[in-house]
Amino acid sequence: MPTKKIRVTILDDHQTILDGYRFRLGNSPRVEIVATIRYGDELPTALQKYVTDVLLLDVTVPVSADNPNPYPILHVIPDLLQKYPDLTILVISMHAERSLIRAVMEAGSSGYVLKEDQASLRDLENVVATVASGGIYLSRPASDVLLRGSEAKDNSLLSKRQLEALSLCLSYPDYSTAELARKMSISNSTVRNLLSGAYLKLGVRSRIAGVDKARQLGLISPISPAVSVPKR
Repeated sequence: MPTKKIRVTILDDHQTILDGYRFRLGNSPRVEIVATIRYGDELPTALQKYVTDVLLLDVTVPVSADNPNPYPILHVIPDLLQKYPDLTILVISMHAERSLIRAVMEAGSSGYVLKEDQASLRDLENVVATVASGGIYLSRPASDVLLRGSEAKDNSLLSKRQLEALSLCLSYPDYSTAELARKMSISNSTVRNLLSGAYLKLGVRSRIAGVDKARQLGLISPISPAVSVPKR
């Protein structure tokens, strides 16, 4: 009896990256790519349409074709895991900020692979199989980043819910407090308290300044370099 394949959905906004994943996984006897998408707002529909075991998720994909702000993965990851208890999430990113890696793992990701880690990408089939079977995978560079530096320095400036709220503020800058509250399934006053507490810790006085400071510190989706698409 043939072994059931691991069904994979990929969210990444660079076509060359998607092509690379297809090259690595397309002929695998253990893995089947069921969907590839380029915008965050396409993900709910894709997961409803295609049963997915492992989601490969980039950090800074745009929300939509009309909203170029980064998809709020620190909100999305725990939300998806609640809706799809059998789903496994593997983040593959160019960003190596220690605080971001910690936040992504604490949000519920089963692994973090840096795109510069060619050894892990060459072995992507086995990496996917590892997390699909309940394991955790950190590429060596990501593991080195986590182990580097003082634990006290990064323990942790903002709470998970504060990071989630700021992540949503980045993705949806025009959202009111009420809209943020609906997105997070909490009260308006709780959102206000989360944000005001974050501003106090960051030493800022406004939502825009809070988001900018959090990005500078690598606490939420960092600012991408001007050139981020690998050469062909």
